Amino acid sequence: MESISIKSKAKTEMIDITGQVQRTIASAGGIDGLAFIYVPHTTAGLTINEGADPTVRRDIMSVLNEIVPWEYDYHHLEGNSPAHIKSSLLGSGIQVIFENGQLCLGTWQKIFFCEFDGPRSRKAWIKLT
Repeated sequence: MESISIKSKAKTEMIDITGQVQRTIASAGGIDGLAFIYVPHTTAGLTINEGADPTVRRDIMSVLNEIVPWEYDYHHLEGNSPAHIKSSLLGSGIQVIFENGQLCLGTWQKIFFCEFDGPRSRKAWIKLT
């Protein structure tokens, strides 16, 4: 298992970690297999989506903020209930196939770490099988 470091700069943002995952596969000598990426944080998540147009990321975050607003009658006292809910909606783990040492992603797809309670220093764990 490998760990990658991620530093968010905003309260909510989608950070492209595709290159870090690809480098992990290369450094491990992975040829064909499955990469499982997991974030051990209750206020962050992972997703695969379009990485070519940055407005896609903005739209995703805008809709998530609309669905799960920051201002609401939450009972959790830390003030980050929306981040916990968004994390549960997206999930904390994804799987990606790799073949010949390369991630098998669609033309426009990227792997994103989704920050919902930043800015923070975070990590993701990668397990190759």
